[in-house]
Amino acid sequence: KEDVEIHQRMTVAALAKAMNRDTDHVFEALLNTDLDLDSLEPDSVLEEEWIKEAVIRSGMKFRWAKLSQSRERPNRDARRRPPPEPSLLVPRPPVVTIMGHVDHGKTTLLDSLRKSQVAASEAGGITQHIGAFLVQLPSGEKITFLDTPGHAAFTSMRARGASVTDIIILVVAADDGVMKQTVESIQHARRSNVPVIVAINKCDRPQADPQRVKRELLAHDLVCEEFGGDVQAIHVSALKGDNLLALAEATVALAEVLELKAAPGGPVEGVVIESRTDRGKGPVTTAIVQQGTLKRGAVLVAGKTWAKVRFLFDEKGRAMTEAGPGAAAEVVGWKDLPSAGDLLLEVESEQQRAKEVVEWRSSEEQQQKMEEEQSAIQLKQQQHLEQYRKERAGLDHLSWRQRKSALYRANRSTFVRPSERTQSQQLRLPLVLKGDVDGSVEALLNVVDSYDAEDQCQLDVLHFGTGAVSETDVHLAEAFSGSIYGFNVEASRSVQQLAAKRGVPLHLHAVIYQLIHQLREELSARLPPLSSESVLGEATVLATFDVSVGKKKVPVAGCRVQKGQLDRRLKFRLIRGQDAVWEGSLATLKHHKDDVQTVTTGMECGLAAEGDAHFRPGDVIICFQEVKVPQVTSWDPGF
Repeated sequence: KEDVEIHQRMTVAALAKAMNRDTDHVFEALLNTDLDLDSLEPDSVLEEEWIKEAVIRSGMKFRWAKLSQSRERPNRDARRRPPPEPSLLVPRPPVVTIMGHVDHGKTTLLDSLRKSQVAASEAGGITQHIGAFLVQLPSGEKITFLDTPGHAAFTSMRARGASVTDIIILVVAADDGVMKQTVESIQHARRSNVPVIVAINKCDRPQADPQRVKRELLAHDLVCEEFGGDVQAIHVSALKGDNLLALAEATVALAEVLELKAAPGGPVEGVVIESRTDRGKGPVTTAIVQQGTLKRGAVLVAGKTWAKVRFLFDEKGRAMTEAGPGAAAEVVGWKDLPSAGDLLLEVESEQQRAKEVVEWRSSEEQQQKMEEEQSAIQLKQQQHLEQYRKERAGLDHLSWRQRKSALYRANRSTFVRPSERTQSQQLRLPLVLKGDVDGSVEALLNVVDSYDAEDQCQLDVLHFGTGAVSETDVHLAEAFSGSIYGFNVEASRSVQQLAAKRGVPLHLHAVIYQLIHQLREELSARLPPLSSESVLGEATVLATFDVSVGKKKVPVAGCRVQKGQLDRRLKFRLIRGQDAVWEGSLATLKHHKDDVQTVTTGMECGLAAEGDAHFRPGDVIICFQEVKVPQVTSWDPGF
């Protein structure tokens, strides 16, 4: 019977809707009862007795609706403050991101501006995470620079750099021109609606052609001033320090046009640029302050964690008392490690407000996750129900016993006994990934996400995180027969000895493309070798005859070797027309009357096969050798 959900004080219209009928049906169901139907209207309230009577007379069952009260938690999240009054705003240093293709001189340009030698210390000569630095010009102006990686693996870092910046300096090598990551940086700038200054670097080289660079930029809607556009293009040499002051002045001039201002008072707002775990300091973040002044003792919330600021450091590791709008600072005092890109907000108190915000955010994330899982379960149930109905559709005329038998025959493979089930032979490589900072781990995960050779070997990430490789990582990798890959991190001698003792591969790299190359090699090593055939010789059957050996007659083929050589120790195949009619080994190989091991091109020989082989004149006999060739993974991460 059909269920009808009822509740007290239902109207005629509400009851009709619950029964999936019209109001006339309710009136008809209540005919010949003591109820006065003439006084009833669709919006008339029915007593409980008549509600039940109408349902029962309709051949349905009633059930009482559950009293559910939706209890919504009040939103306890921390939010950005409203825009401050214009009178409270003061000028702030511009946040400038240096972007461009790998090896076009971004870090060298920044080194020359701040008179340091970072590029020499970078692993492999390439920047592999965002660096934030404050540069003070001789005129007194300050600029906060972000140096983003140019390597293909660090797309998300470049996007993050573009999202918090005021001006982008696009570095293009005069001898290389516009490359893949140059175009990607232009797209990030366009999406973030950030103005661009082009720094044409390496102009001191003999093959440099700055005009070609400007023409190539036209194809990407970057029109330089000399072509009638509004994009400044400065010719520089980062290595020799040529024209760097002009670049800095152009940046300051553009910042004045943009009128960059912020309120130094009030709650702090900022963005986490990078996060890492330091052995002495614990969780550490590099943050750009956007509003307010960050001081020691402030209580900050970012993502699902919070901090009471214990220390502030600048890019050289010197302690700071405060960091104003537009400045970059290292923040120490986090309870857990926030993710790079998280919004950083100051709250009133540590014990109450910070914990309240984190609890709210965690519960919201959990609720969202539950809803996604519930949707997935409902979808799976619906698919299962549709499949079940499809299977039953043609079996409705059978008895239940015949139906069960038919379903068993159709799905015999799914009804195997546990003893008959075989273990999956799918090859897999479980991974533990460790990086120095959150952005590096993010870049590694993005590269692993591009893995598309699951049909050859499954690639599973067991665990990822920041900080040095620990004994827990080794035990986890050992339990799943996996490998550990560390990027810009260390492993203590005891951890290395434990990994060697347990047979866990431990790979530590300082350059990302070397790490990915090692990962591809390990994936290829896990694949079984491929078998290939190498044809060594070919002979034609000229005549066939039988030779008596005891009481048996053995068929013998008289052949001439057409090319290569026949080796009795190898395998042979008999070809007739287009078909292979026999494959196996030789019983005898003779040249004239002598037993021989090999015969070469132009020689005649007689041979007898092991097994049932019938030779005919005109057949071709091939001598071949099976060779094992190492298999290489088809995954191409792009570098």
